[in-house]
Amino acid sequence: MLSVIVMSNVKDMSLADEGIRKINWVQKHMPVLEHIKKQFEEEKPFEGITIGSCLHLEPKTINLGLTLQAGGAEVAMTGCNPLSTHDDATAGGAALGLNMYGWREETEEEYYKTINQVLDHKPDVIIDDGADMILVLHQERKELLSKIQGACEETTTGVHRLQAMHNDGALKIPLIAVNDAYTKYLFDNRYGTGQSTFDAIMGTTNMLIAGKNVVVAGYGWCGRGVASRADGLGANVIVTEVDPIRALEARMDGYRVMKISEAVKHADLIITVTGNINVISGDDFKNMKDGCMLANSGHFNVEINRPDLESQSTSVSEVRESIEEFVMKDGRKIYLLADGRLVNLAAARGQGHPAEIMDLSFAAQALSAKYIIENDLEVDVIKSPDELDYEIAGLKLKAMGIEIDDLSDRQKVYLADWQEGT
Repeated sequence: MLSVIVMSNVKDMSLADEGIRKINWVQKHMPVLEHIKKQFEEEKPFEGITIGSCLHLEPKTINLGLTLQAGGAEVAMTGCNPLSTHDDATAGGAALGLNMYGWREETEEEYYKTINQVLDHKPDVIIDDGADMILVLHQERKELLSKIQGACEETTTGVHRLQAMHNDGALKIPLIAVNDAYTKYLFDNRYGTGQSTFDAIMGTTNMLIAGKNVVVAGYGWCGRGVASRADGLGANVIVTEVDPIRALEARMDGYRVMKISEAVKHADLIITVTGNINVISGDDFKNMKDGCMLANSGHFNVEINRPDLESQSTSVSEVRESIEEFVMKDGRKIYLLADGRLVNLAAARGQGHPAEIMDLSFAAQALSAKYIIENDLEVDVIKSPDELDYEIAGLKLKAMGIEIDDLSDRQKVYLADWQEGT
């Protein structure tokens, strides 16, 4: 053990040494966050500040917590998904001086208890993934609102929820939409989700993707990434969408586009990435082929309507870790991965996004938290400042050994003068 435990509610502290080894491994592959950590160690921007987070608790996330800690913050962390927590990582984080709350396979009651345990630290800043902690703050812990200087939200789903809160006049704290940072959604949502989704699916099922009909429900940045990786693995990709522009883009990218009711008839594998409810439901299950597999890479386990699936089946059993077999009334078998939760984190083999990708996202979180502390922000949903994006991208390029050009003085004049070129 490398440090005194501050406060923790984790499954097994004997796992701490293994967790620390994994944390050390990801640190080697997160150079931008390590650069920021060194800056924070010198500047101590969070001296006297408490930061509470509700994120997927795995080694890369613990590295974010350690970066904030290096800046002087007291850090309290819990998980945003009962099936995505790595118990060795939480033990390692606790041993390294972070206040850790949560374990894999929490009940719903335990899940909200650990969120409240983080809020008991009376944070000044919140870092959330899916907005559950922010909702608990507004609904159950209103006495803490006056102390909160601001919050950061990691996901598309969370930003949508918080924007809806703001539109209704219910949001009472400034919110930086880190998900809307270029260095987050262009890389995390696209390359991270694409790779981690198939890493988890292939590791869990040992299924060949080449030659399969893979339906991708939703063509936002996550859907683009999933479709691209499926295509690269040799799948026949079908995209479903409700947005005509995104549907047109998917077709121009070379994929078939059709309604979900038609697409399910062809599918060997369906992956939902919409952030919405009941994407697969009702008669969709009646029209699926025998052996069709279902997975979700959206945030919550509501995209695939499990109750509808159960009501149409005669039996449900786990045939392999993180794979449930539903035997339908006509004898067909449909397989649900990871209980319909985030397959890239909740499946048995789910490790989440690569460290090199989370290096960008968590750098954006760390700098956005610093931005909240240094600025008096109004209550609103605010895009992460562009200057932070450019700083992060520059640091990542430097770490990769890549140099790019600068505009010459003449080029700057040309771009700034509307009369040039006439």
